[in-house]
Amino acid sequence: MEIIPLAFDSLGARSMCTFVKTKNVNVVIDPSVALGPRRYGLPPHELEIRKMAELMDEIRRSIEISDIVIITHYHYDHHNPDDADLLRGKKLLLKHPKNQINRSQMERAAYFLERLNELDVDIDFADGKSYEFDDIHISISKPVFHGANPRLGYVIEVFIDDGDTFTFSSDVEGPIHKEQLEFLIASNAETVFIDGPMTYMLGYRFSAKSMDSSINNLIELIDKTDAKTIVVDHHLTRDIYYKDRIKEVIQRGEGAGAKVISAAEFLGRKDLLLEARRKELYSKER
Repeated sequence: MEIIPLAFDSLGARSMCTFVKTKNVNVVIDPSVALGPRRYGLPPHELEIRKMAELMDEIRRSIEISDIVIITHYHYDHHNPDDADLLRGKKLLLKHPKNQINRSQMERAAYFLERLNELDVDIDFADGKSYEFDDIHISISKPVFHGANPRLGYVIEVFIDDGDTFTFSSDVEGPIHKEQLEFLIASNAETVFIDGPMTYMLGYRFSAKSMDSSINNLIELIDKTDAKTIVVDHHLTRDIYYKDRIKEVIQRGEGAGAKVISAAEFLGRKDLLLEARRKELYSKER
């Protein structure tokens, strides 16, 4: 199995898009990318806009060579209705558009499905299901909270096994809750991609209690699984100081022989935290 982060916050824009290549089957998870509309009271910088376009081009190329596309929820950094045509002929595993979903995502899902109904696509609502495709097994979790509560809706988590094993958490913002952690532990994957705690809003939309829970749950994941690589990114890497925020987790990983890194580091690159550095980007212009 080859796992390739296509677009993540540590790569320059909001996303968790991931390409999984096996011997006979290619999978794209959450094929979209977006920008934070305001940060530090500022709109996206030109560098962010260019990077988003570059990342979206890479996503489109990966969709073209993929057999299966998985969409874990209907936020625009995870699905792109404007590119629905690219999904023609694909097997689509989608978060259920009506069950365990908030109003905003339900409306977005309905519009997306209208676009898909015009195309030749094979759609399955995947919540809680398992699949066999040629040489791979895919399991989908039951819906879990997007973050701390159902205000932002629910997401589905993904496990892929072709002899190598990979788990993708989607937007759990931590994980904060045991229900979000259970699937990750039960999957016991060698490689795990997790949406980490939303530390850039700590004390505002992300509580100290949620932060403590996230740290404890990430440590529990390390202690109770055979994970060797844990990518913690997305909401977490909107914070310049994200490594200090999860220092305990990184240290626990080192002791257990598990790397706790960003998606950029997984690719052997330096972090490109454009949103987190937006104020700095504008100040350099002035």
